[in-house]
Amino acid sequence: MTDDEHEAIPTVDARPVLAAGGEPLDAILSAAADVEPGAAFAVIAPFEPVPLVGLLGGQGFEADPRPLEGGDWRVVFRRAW
Repeated sequence: MTDDEHEAIPTVDARPVLAAGGEPLDAILSAAADVEPGAAFAVIAPFEPVPLVGLLGGQGFEADPRPLEGGDWRVVFRRAW
């Protein structure tokens, strides 16, 4: 368990959007745009969002994906630069 899990950081819960047939990418990218270097935000998804980790990695984010009970995932993205 990392300190990030206890830190109050902005979080995008993609599960309800995906369950409704929507696409959460715009909300995730909007949240990412507001993150300063050294700061973080999190995404909760019903699966490990591997493509998102690659996409945001190209924008200067380091990812810390963690499985949650029930099969969901929480990924903390910290902007490195």
